[in-house]
Amino acid sequence: MRAFFGGIFERAKGIEMVGSAGSAAEARKMMIERRPNVVTLDVEMPGMGGLEFLREIMTERPVPVIMLSSLTQKGAGTSFEALELGAVDCFPKPTSANRDEFAKKLCALVIASANGFGRAGRYAKDSPVRAVPPPVHSDAYDWNGKIVTMGASTGGVDALLQLLPTLPADCPPMVIALQIEQEFVAPLLERLQTRCRAKVIAAEDGRRLEPGLIQIVTDPETHAVIDRWPEPSVRLLYSNPVNGIRPSASLLFATAARTAGANAIGVMLTGIGTDGVAGIKALRATGAHTISQDSLTCLVDQA
Repeated sequence: MRAFFGGIFERAKGIEMVGSAGSAAEARKMMIERRPNVVTLDVEMPGMGGLEFLREIMTERPVPVIMLSSLTQKGAGTSFEALELGAVDCFPKPTSANRDEFAKKLCALVIASANGFGRAGRYAKDSPVRAVPPPVHSDAYDWNGKIVTMGASTGGVDALLQLLPTLPADCPPMVIALQIEQEFVAPLLERLQTRCRAKVIAAEDGRRLEPGLIQIVTDPETHAVIDRWPEPSVRLLYSNPVNGIRPSASLLFATAARTAGANAIGVMLTGIGTDGVAGIKALRATGAHTISQDSLTCLVDQA
């Protein structure tokens, strides 16, 4: 498998592989000597486990780390923990059927991670330990009738775990388009349901948008659109990718603009690529309020 990854990086434009290590001890030595911009790390490595070594990296010599994991349920849980420790992303190890697509995505993520490193204060060694802020109590909250649409891809898990637990139990209706590997969906929902005061569910086709309900769309076969007004609902559509992306944040934002206009809010979180940009512009054209995550807190900042 190391030879496979080495071949990917050696063939990739814009990437120089400075070393390949067979253990944490060997990798530690290489990192000190060669100072890589990005590290790829196997969750299941010999000797010191991948999570333990990731924790050491983030404490002693922080750099963007991309984790590689198995597709098993146990592997998904472990990989999800890696995301919480600060890994940029976790990739399932490739199968023989998807190796070309895997190579393309991995190289894009490596380049984006390296380019974003200088803007990411999260990797500074003296950065404070991240903690989820206490929930905002909603005794004085009065819903103004607006709905919230949100989009995220790489780094989105980390961002949502930071943001959503701060919302009140009766937060505005919310629909989130999240690009995420499918084995991470259940662990993410479980953590959010435990930590959030609002109700968090996988989006359901035709489900009404209600205060206190956060619907997350993750199915790579569907898009989410906002339908009907003044009693909006989310529809899940099986249609072609938008600029190679599904579910598309741009499509979600655009339908919110068309359906709700200035009664919608658009929020763009961390991610690779430009998905969401066109949709945010459509929302702004209606007078809707739009928000973008600060580049200093993004795991990857490309949009």
